[in-house]
Formats: sequence, C-alpha cells, structure tokens
Amino acid sequence: MNTYQFINKRFDPSDTPFNHIAMQLAKAYGYTADLKLDKQLAQLIRLRVSHYNQCAYCQILHSKAAIEAGINEVKIHHINAYQNSQLFSRAEQAALFYSDILSDGRHADFQKIHEQALNFFEQDEIFEIAAIVINMNLWTRLKLAQGQEPTPE
Repeated sequence: MNTYQFINKRFDPSDTPFNHIAMQLAKAYGYTADLKLDKQLAQLIRLRVSHYNQCAYCQILHSKAAIEAGINEVKIHHINAYQNSQLFSRAEQAALFYSDILSDGRHADFQKIHEQALNFFEQDEIFEIAAIVINMNLWTRLKLAQGQEPTPE
C-alpha cells in the first residue's frame, strides 16, 4: 500500500478542549478499542462511515486497519456495494445499513432499522455499533472541517 502524508488545509484542532473529547471517544470506540463486537465487523463499520462521509484521511487509515484486521481486500474495495454483494453476510449488511442510516440522520423509521439489527445482534452489540458510528461521524467531520488531505510522500 502506498504511503501518504497528511496536511491540514484549514486548522489544527489538537490544542482545543474538543480534541480531548474526541480522543476519549477514539480510545473507547476507535480501531484499537477492545469491544464485544467482532473486530472485523467493527472495522468494516468504520470503513463504511469513512466512505459514506467521503473522508479521504479516514478511508486511508481504515482501509489499512481493515487489512491489518485480516479482512479480504476485495471486500474492503467493495464496501460501497455491500447491499448488492454476497461477499458480505446478512449480519454485516444489517450493521452497515444501520451505520448508513445513523450517519444520515434523516430516516423516518429508525425503530424499524433497530429492530432489524436485533435479528443479528444483542442490544449491547447494537450499542457498540452506534458508538462506533457516532465516533466515526465525529472524526470524519473533524478531518473534513480541518481540511486534512492526503498527499503522496
């Protein structure tokens, strides 16, 4: 995989109180967190939110983390087609759909989506899915706001 450096085009949030909150969420639900949820599924969710929010920084970071987690590279490259792919299990598709809907925030019947997720996951796993999505939405939006973009090394 190619290497990249990242530049901030707008601002650096590292010396702000907000950064402290973001770092606490990252420790609790980021890609190095120890969760009940399957590690590969958690990483697929992170990668999907990265794509959903079009964050280049997060896509690069979480593609690499997905490879390191042992996820098949074909699956990684086709995360945007999860709904039309037999590469993804029904449970993975449900978790990724839940992630999309939670990221979008405009779905009219979130209760129905939650109930569908209960077909595959325990309540505490759904909480972890939601927490991962919330964490990723925070980070993708932060990276987009600060203008963090990859440049080839």
